[in-house]
Amino acid sequence: MGRRKVELKRIEDKSSRQVTFSKRRSGLFKKAHQLAVLCDLELVLIVFSGNGRPYEFSSGNRLLHSHESR
Repeated sequence: MGRRKVELKRIEDKSSRQVTFSKRRSGLFKKAHQLAVLCDLELVLIVFSGNGRPYEFSSGNRLLHSHESR
């Protein structure tokens, strides 16, 4: 038995949307870490929540610099 196909549309309930965002963000960061380890690369991932809060993932030893320094 396979997984259900998820209909991609906006989740209307704010609480459910936040829970889904948190779970999927964690899964995305986990996959990013796996990709960095398997392919021996440095990876930076920045995700912004619905209210604009940034969440960062970095696989290397380099520090993330503010995008204001561009």
